[in-house]
Amino acid sequence: MNRLLPVIFLACLHASAVAGESGLTIPPGIMTLEPRPAPVLKLGNLDGETYDIGTSRGHWIFVHFWASWCGPCRKEMPTIQRMVTLLDESTVEVVLVNTAETEDTVFSFLGIVAPDLDTLLDYDGQVTEGWKPRGLPSSFLVDPGGQIRYQALGDRPWDQPEYLDFIRSLEKQN
Repeated sequence: MNRLLPVIFLACLHASAVAGESGLTIPPGIMTLEPRPAPVLKLGNLDGETYDIGTSRGHWIFVHFWASWCGPCRKEMPTIQRMVTLLDESTVEVVLVNTAETEDTVFSFLGIVAPDLDTLLDYDGQVTEGWKPRGLPSSFLVDPGGQIRYQALGDRPWDQPEYLDFIRSLEKQN
């Protein structure tokens, strides 16, 4: 009988990870968080245009922290580019944040790995530190009210149906 307890516990743990409070099917590697306000995120991109998350209320925001030296980031970036293409009709805003690298490094990397993506540049890593990603890559999903609701640590296959369906289902919660 005692041997069954770990199996039952793991089955319950898996079931709770798959179905969130709202009945969403949450893909592997995405954690539901206690809602908290998204930290400050005001940075420029490679063209010098400034983005401020404080002005992006009213829809879901996918915030992704990455660096070119990070192996899992390198693997994941093409899936994010495909995700953006596949979510073309979506209202989810995709915001990439490069952590503490030069413009030349970022420009060269994206030109090879994900030429259609744009990124914000966190030259000194202070904005990244404010978000406390616990490693790279790290992605956050911010709800229309500006609350962080989900986090994914490590690389994920964002272009796969279960991840795309999850993101699309968030839009229906607006």
